[in-house]
Order: sequence, then structure tokens, then C-alpha cells
Amino acid sequence: MIMATKIPEYPPVYQLKITMAGIRPLIWRRILVSGDIKLYKLHKILQAVMGWEDYHLHLFTVDDVVYAYPSPDDPWPLKTKNERRARLSDVVPDEKTKFDYEYDLGDSWHHIILVEKILYPEEGLERPVCLDGKRSAPPEDCGGRSGYQNFLKAISNPNHPDHEWLLEWAGGEFDPERFDLEKVNGLLAKIR
Repeated sequence: MIMATKIPEYPPVYQLKITMAGIRPLIWRRILVSGDIKLYKLHKILQAVMGWEDYHLHLFTVDDVVYAYPSPDDPWPLKTKNERRARLSDVVPDEKTKFDYEYDLGDSWHHIILVEKILYPEEGLERPVCLDGKRSAPPEDCGGRSGYQNFLKAISNPNHPDHEWLLEWAGGEFDPERFDLEKVNGLLAKIR
């Protein structure tokens, strides 16, 4: 007798851990997303959870395959696959898989994304959810990892010659230890 396998009614839910590469103490987020989203939507989700403003180019790299939103104006000569056609569950079908998300190709913010778990819920996931995280992401356009370190030194020392203008540039304040889970989930609720 052949037993039929029940096909899940809802797409899998991916638990992802996103960690910024090369920064200590670690800056990270843990999120739940539907496995049927395209990488372009994952980009929008990552922008929200990290506090980025989506001013710059980005790309995903999975097993040496580069995914991006292709444009004839792209400044890089890479062969890319269209991220608007790449479904998360097709690109990374297995737990414990890691892949890279790079945002702002000038400042080169690399994020290591780990597929921690793939869940098969009885109900679908209505929207992405952030479960936890630590520390603020660096402000846009602060100059990459070394620029961020210089920024932190300047804003933490009132006697630093750049203290005042960098605080003003950052909007009047910046707390590198801050992570607001409620705010992040409010931003995620707006992503469609």
C-alpha cells in the first residue's frame, strides 16, 4: 500500500539570524519570514530590521551565485540573477545554510544570514516578525567599518574635534547599544 504524503497547506516559515560581519560587539537580528518570499522582499525586510534607509545598492550571494535587482545602470560588471524571481525557499532550501547580504557597495556592509530553522506551521505567517536583536546598526554613509569606529569614538568623547557635527549629522543622538523590538516590528508590519 502506498501512503500519500500530505502536502503542507502553507509555505514554510524561515527563522533567520542576521549578523553584521566584522563588527564587535555583534549587531544581529532574529526574524521569521515566509519561505515563499522573493529575495527582493527579503531585502526590504532586512532594511527594516537593521534600520537602513535603502539609499544604496545591495546584493545577495548564495554559493557563489549573486542575486540583485538588475539594471542597465548597475556600476558593477557582475553576472547576477534577478532577485525578484528568486524565492527564498528555492535559493536556500536547507537549515543551517549561510549566505551573504551586502548593502551599500561603497561602505560594504556585509550581513551573514543563517537559516536557523525551517518550520512548517499549521497556519501561514501573515507578515515578517522580528523575534530579537542586539545593538543599533551603523548610520547610513558613515564610511564602512572603520568609519563607524571613528564615528563611535567621536560621539562618545565631548572633547573630540568632530563630536558636535557628527552628533548633529546623526540626528542629534546615536546610541549604539539601542535595539527597539517594538519599533522594528512596527516597520515590518508595513511591508507588503
